[in-house]
Amino acid sequence: MTSRKEQKERLRAERLEREAEEQATERRRRLMQVGSGAAFLAVCAVAVLIIVSQSGGGSAGSGSKDAGLIETQLKGVPQHGTVLGDPKAKVTVVEFGDLQCPVCQAFSFQIAPSLISDVVRKGAADYEFRQYTIIGPDSATAAKAALAAGEQGRYWNFIELFYRNQGTENSGYVTDGFLEAVAKGAGVPDIAKWNQDRQSSKWDAVLSKVRSEAQSLGINATPTIVVEGPGGRRVVGSGVLPLSEIEGAIKSVE
Repeated sequence: MTSRKEQKERLRAERLEREAEEQATERRRRLMQVGSGAAFLAVCAVAVLIIVSQSGGGSAGSGSKDAGLIETQLKGVPQHGTVLGDPKAKVTVVEFGDLQCPVCQAFSFQIAPSLISDVVRKGAADYEFRQYTIIGPDSATAAKAALAAGEQGRYWNFIELFYRNQGTENSGYVTDGFLEAVAKGAGVPDIAKWNQDRQSSKWDAVLSKVRSEAQSLGINATPTIVVEGPGGRRVVGSGVLPLSEIEGAIKSVE
């Protein structure tokens, strides 16, 4: 039987998901009001300049502050490619996510910090973000940039900083300049190598494999959480799931 606490957490998670969806709808509505193509390009240019000055220039802007907060959140937690946490952990929490997804952003803000501090950091499970690029072409472009950052041990830093600077879905904000600013803010040490790596054709096979896996599990929304352990694999659910539900799923597959 579901406890009152779990019911409250479920209702809160559903409210957060609705709010994220409403915010995404509002952003799309505002974008339609921008008007001419020239005005839209000007808005994109300003957005890129803001993130470059904040994340790449070492200024005291909010982008630099966010990078510092992310660094603190992840400090001391090992990263191995797309996986965060102890590689010897018995259970893996898998998030099928899209970097353009506003609900994934809400999960990153509301649930991931506690998941990392209370579960991953303590070794109860490791945490993998699989790039399920279902929103549009910019999703794949962003995913490849994140995977390339993972080649230098900064995958999770890149993901978290991307979410803090996320724009409107399929609006064209995922430019080379935007991605490079995120990579610099995320602490990718060799930007030239990262630029070369993100254009590699090998990522097409990686994204295709994730897409096939997600479809085989009946996953058609992001974020969707899956747990994998000695006791099997379980699709926990989609949206901004409460941490207690994820923790319960972890125990069920230990």
